[in-house]
Parts: sequence; C-alpha cells; structure tokens
Amino acid sequence: TNRHLKISYNGDQIVEVDLTSDPESLKPIELDKEYTFTLTIEFEKTDKLFHSRFDRYLDHEFFKHPIHWFSIFNSFMMVLFLMGLVALILLRTLKKDYARYGIVQDLEDGLMDDDGEKEGLTGEKVEDAGWKQVHGDVFRAPMWLPLFAALVGTGWQLIILTLGVIVFAVLGPVHGEVHEERGEVMQSIIFCYSFSSILAGYTSGRLFKDYFSTMPRRTSGGDTAAMNSLWQAAMGLTVLLLPSVTVFILALLNLVSISYGTINTIPFMVILKLFFLWIFVTVPLCIVGTLLGRHTSKVTVGAGGSASAASTTVFPCRVNAIPRPIPEDVPWYGKPSGLIPLAGLLSFGSIFIELYYVLTSLWNYKFYHVYGFLFGVYCILTIVVGMTSIIVVYFCLNAENYLWQWTAFGSGASTAAYVFLYGVYYFLFKTQMHGFLQTCFYFGYMALISINLGLLCGTLGYSSANRFVRAIFANVKVD
Repeated sequence: TNRHLKISYNGDQIVEVDLTSDPESLKPIELDKEYTFTLTIEFEKTDKLFHSRFDRYLDHEFFKHPIHWFSIFNSFMMVLFLMGLVALILLRTLKKDYARYGIVQDLEDGLMDDDGEKEGLTGEKVEDAGWKQVHGDVFRAPMWLPLFAALVGTGWQLIILTLGVIVFAVLGPVHGEVHEERGEVMQSIIFCYSFSSILAGYTSGRLFKDYFSTMPRRTSGGDTAAMNSLWQAAMGLTVLLLPSVTVFILALLNLVSISYGTINTIPFMVILKLFFLWIFVTVPLCIVGTLLGRHTSKVTVGAGGSASAASTTVFPCRVNAIPRPIPEDVPWYGKPSGLIPLAGLLSFGSIFIELYYVLTSLWNYKFYHVYGFLFGVYCILTIVVGMTSIIVVYFCLNAENYLWQWTAFGSGASTAAYVFLYGVYYFLFKTQMHGFLQTCFYFGYMALISINLGLLCGTLGYSSANRFVRAIFANVKVD
C-alpha cells in the first residue's frame, strides 16, 4: 500500500521517473476492510542529459549485437554473389548468344565469313533457339492485365512509402527521434501513403497503356470500348485493392477486440478521419496519376535503331498476331514452378535476421531504433530481389517460355510466403502468446505484413526483369 515516486531532473527538465512499491506494505485483500494507501514523492538531481533519457529503454546490447552486424555482412556477400552471377549472364552468356544469333542471321543472308571465331561457333549446333526464339511473343500482354497493372502500381506506392518512412526515421537526429514522440511513425506512414498514390495511379495507367496495344484485336469500335472498360477496371483496382484487403482484416480484428473489451479497438472517429483522408486525398491523386499515365507519350528506339512513338509501339520487338506454343518438356530449372520458390528463399535469406529484430520490437515490447540497419537491409533486399528475378526470367526465356511478367512478379512476391512461415515459427517458439484474441491479432498483422511485402517485392522483381528483357531484345537482330 506504500508507493514511492522518484523524479530525476536536470535543470528544468525531467529526465527519469520511477515508481516503486514497498514489498513489506503489501496486504491481502479482505472483505469489508479499510486500507490506507500512501505515496511518497522524491525529487533528485541527476547529471544525465535530457536527450539521453530514452537510453534506459533502448536495448543497445540486443539490437547492436555482433550477430546483427554479421547478418548485414552475410547479406552483403549474397548481393555480391548474385551481382556476379547476373554479370556472368550479361557479359558472357548473352554475348555468346548475340554472336550465335548474328551468325544465324549472316548464314541466312549469305554474308558468313570464314574467320576462326565464327568457325568455332559454327562447329557447335548453331540455330535460332533459346530466348531469341520468343521475340515475337515476349512483349505480349500478361493475363489479367488490369489486375497486374493494379498490383504493380500498388507495389510502387509501397516502395516509395517504405523508403520514405525509413529515411524519415533515419533522419531522427535532425527532426527528433521517432521513438521520442508517440505516433510519429504512424503519421509518416499515413502521409507517405496518401501522397504516393499518384505514383500508384501513374505506373498502373502507364503499364496498362503499354500492354493494351499487344492484346488480341477486335473491331475498332470494340477496341475503344474494351480499352475504356479495362482501363477503368485497372484504375478501380489500383484504388481499392490494397485498402479493401487492409480494411477487411482490420475490421475483423476490431470486432474481436470489441467482443473482448480491449483497449486495442480503433475508435469510430479515427476510422471516419482516415476514410475522409482516403476519399479526398488518396483517391483523387490516384485518379490523376492514372490519367497522366494513360495520356503520356514515350519515344522508344527499337532493335533497328529507329525511334518510334508510343502510339505505334513502346517495345523493342513487334508482337505476333498468333502466340507460339510454350514447350512443356523442359527441365525443372526452365519452369517457373521450380524457380520461383528458390528466388523467394534467397530474398528471405537476406532479411530474416533483421525480420527477427522487427518482430521482437512488435511483439516483445522493445523500442526499435536501429533504422540505419533497416535502411541497409532494405537496399540489400531491393538488389537481391532484382537479381534473382532477372536470373529466373532468363532461364524461363531460354526455355522459350515468354510469360515472364507474372513469373518475375511471383519471384519477388514469393518472399512474403517465407516471411509468413517464419512468423508461424516465431509465434510457436519465440512468444508466449495464447488464446483466441492474441492469436487473431498476431496472425492478422502478420498477414498484413506479408501481403504488403509481397506486393513490394513482386514489383521490384517485375521492374528489374522488365529492364533486363527490354535491354536484351533491343540489341538483337530480328526479322
């Protein structure tokens, strides 16, 4: 029944506040008995500086453990390995492919010279095979184009959102550490999400416009009607897809929270404010971005070296009217089903140590403050996802599988599956959570983390593979 409040101050600033109880004053609770509670307040002068007041809560020994540094070094070595592998593909394998395809073209044109290098290459089986074989289909529109455009647009929004929040946190010494002011990270997330929606709309509209010209043609009037209908669908999915999934999961968690009477319930006024922010800021910016993406023009230099307007083509190669069949008797390393899980595993391997620290901060009540580490891991993840997606797409194209867009997206997005599985392991072996309430909240938020990470990594994978595919087909001779 006796409490002691100790207030430590330096000058006119309070640095520490400690509330302790006297164990000897504890008494059992009995019915109809009166108890006297006392509180003693003590002011103590301290030499600790005001800006160091959070040091007692920041577990430096945990977050700056040598294992944390070693994980960064390990991920960096993985980046060097993947970059070397991609360089090998670009500098040696592709160079050999270009030489072989050039010989094929010279043989067809009757311009073949009998020099030593070409004799060595023609000693092998020289034929137009591999990734060049699909030059007339490689830029064909992916299945479910409106959905694909919406996913890529949302992914770019999440890329900018994540980068903006991390950079804001890293600059904490300039504007104030984010752990010192409650809600700063949440405010930066809302701000970046709202104003990055214009990028989501632009990339979605731009991608849809580029690929719509490669879709099967009908009548001219049908084309116009179909485009109007499909691009509106793409815009609607970009606006609604991620918010709908997020609202659905949070609504279920809110219902569970209300039924248990916990303090984690989101108040109605907060929901109303977020809705108005979304409807008056996010949605209009996304629509404006989609219109900009749909109506901007672009000039592309094709394989022949001539510039062509976007109204004609934005791709280095023309798309054939009839799609070619995709070979089925290919080894496992030529099939997306065999490559995508491996790509996701490599990407997950570059971040899983940092993921442990992030989950510990979320569920074990620690202040995460090493945002420099997080920024480094984010850069490493960006490079690893891009490199693995390029490798996967190259192997698939060599197997004459030209459906690379969803394959590239899946290569990056598969990282989220491993993150969710790691979340299951963390729940079972690293936490003491139990009961329906805690289980719902844990897996609800893990599902949100995995979905957003999947969109982010999938977009990184597609964007890297897109630049790679455009580059290799822009430098090859085609009829």
